[in-house]
Amino acid sequence: MAIEVRIPTILRSYTGGSKTVDGAGDSLGGLLSDLDGKYPGLRGRLVTEEGGLHRFVNVYVNDEDVRFLGSLEAKLSDGDTVTILPAVAGGAFGFAALAALAGR
Repeated sequence: MAIEVRIPTILRSYTGGSKTVDGAGDSLGGLLSDLDGKYPGLRGRLVTEEGGLHRFVNVYVNDEDVRFLGSLEAKLSDGDTVTILPAVAGGAFGFAALAALAGR
């Protein structure tokens, strides 16, 4: 199963600069685990210690927000495209969220 994952600029240090990578998994959680095996540390920037998506990360499967598809349980199929986007916010909080996403 091949799933294309679009990586935002802020996370490309984990993927060797690649803006798209391929992964596999029946669900978003499975895909992120697969990607973490190939790109260590990536999953930790997207998923909280409690096991949910960070609130300042938006993830889309074929242009649909995963929050409406079951979050990490969102089902994936061969040929799907997953897009990871940092949430955009203003002020100091927005910069703090982006810094946390980058692991700074």
